[in-house]
Amino acid sequence: MPDRPSAALQRTGPLDTSRLDTGNPGVARCYDAMLGGKDNYAVDRAVVDEIRRLSPTAHLAARDNRQWFIRVVRYLAVVAGIDQFLDCGSGLPTDENTHQVVQRANPEAVVVYIDHDPMVHSHGKALLADNDHTHFALADFTRTEELFAHPVVARNIDLSRPVAVLHAASLHHLHDEQDPWGTVARCLGTVPSGSYVAVSHLHRPEPGEPAAEVAGELEDAALRLLGSGRFRTAAEITALLDGTEIVPPGFVRAADWWPDGPSMHALEPGQNLVLGGLGRKP
Repeated sequence: MPDRPSAALQRTGPLDTSRLDTGNPGVARCYDAMLGGKDNYAVDRAVVDEIRRLSPTAHLAARDNRQWFIRVVRYLAVVAGIDQFLDCGSGLPTDENTHQVVQRANPEAVVVYIDHDPMVHSHGKALLADNDHTHFALADFTRTEELFAHPVVARNIDLSRPVAVLHAASLHHLHDEQDPWGTVARCLGTVPSGSYVAVSHLHRPEPGEPAAEVAGELEDAALRLLGSGRFRTAAEITALLDGTEIVPPGFVRAADWWPDGPSMHALEPGQNLVLGGLGRKP
């Protein structure tokens, strides 16, 4: 499979929604395949097979990420009392989607999904057709000014009240030169005090930690096959939430962020490959 730059690097003009690219693997479809979903193609499953060859327990990190996401969204809706959510890089629908978790706690809460993948847009629109409090915007979350000016976002997100901005496994698909730290900082500069930003990110453990050696191999594979997928250190990931008050227990392995109960087994090495955290704008 040839090397190719990330979709974000390829894009210089308006988003092209004219066709779906099924000849190359897609980030959202590969994640769906990793979770055992059905909205993927052979080319996506080939990427997952390569990842599992390099790290047989890497799929547990994807599972942990999804379960972390459900817990953090539930915390935001129930404990923090947030009633409007901006899900950036939302990906394909899965068993427990953001709006389902949120609206179980508050049926009036508003969720706006953001993604630039036309396939995600198509599935999302079909899923949300009958939900008046849930919306989808085909947009690039790195273009902050355009994002908040998008009609779907501007019409449904009230910036006079706190917002939860969700970045679950999205920022590691930005290269350093695309400045994921600046992306979050610009968003924090737009949302009001009391807003939250949740982030999960591929983790490059320190030498000697579980999965430290394989993280580099996985990053090489992700860049070669998908064009994106940066594994960053804990310090680099934590810096994404600079300027916020980090909610305990901080940036930790996704499985360790307020789990629903005690772990019955020791964590596998692959579960050290994703960190999750939540920050509140003062």
